[in-house]
Amino acid sequence: MASHYDLEEQEQIAQLKAFWAKYGNLITWLVAGVLGVYAAYNGWHYWQQRQAVQAAALYDELDQAARAADIERVRRIWGDLQAQAGRTVQAQQGALLAARALVEAEQVAEARVALQFVIDRGRDEALKAVARMRLAGLELDADNPDTALRLLDADVPEALRPWRADRRGDVLRRQGQDEAARAAYLEAWQGLEPGVGYRAIVEAKLNALGVDPAARLEAKP
Repeated sequence: MASHYDLEEQEQIAQLKAFWAKYGNLITWLVAGVLGVYAAYNGWHYWQQRQAVQAAALYDELDQAARAADIERVRRIWGDLQAQAGRTVQAQQGALLAARALVEAEQVAEARVALQFVIDRGRDEALKAVARMRLAGLELDADNPDTALRLLDADVPEALRPWRADRRGDVLRRQGQDEAARAAYLEAWQGLEPGVGYRAIVEAKLNALGVDPAARLEAKP
């Protein structure tokens, strides 16, 4: 009986050797590949977490600098944020924050660069839309209404459409297109919730163009 088991074990060992001779290299490469992917995934996950933490810290510093109107510090931290975490959402938010601080400091050219950074490199469509609207405002201030309108042609998330319509109204009114401006302002007014304070500002713009939006809404059948 013992010899029978010995013979059976020898056959199994022989089969295993044959299997390994045929598939051993493939199995080794597959295992190495799986381990490599796992290691790469862990490394990528760690790198992303590290960037997110770093970006959040830099954004907080940038916010403090902007609140203090320390424009030199804003420039330095914004530069660090671009260099160290330029692909993060915090970098896009930081660009908008830096642009606002730069505009308030009358550094419009630098503000344009920061807004263009969001438009060119942003992944969040809402942030890109906000950057376009703010840049359109700067173009309007620079008396470039055609450029402003081109910036406003891009589609935006539904929640931002009333704000884009309001900005379009500003541009169209500057161009003397009062009827088109009325339509844009009315779209903005209707799109904003009654509790939104800015709605009153849009209503004032409509009033200045001879439109009472509330009365027009009530007159609809």
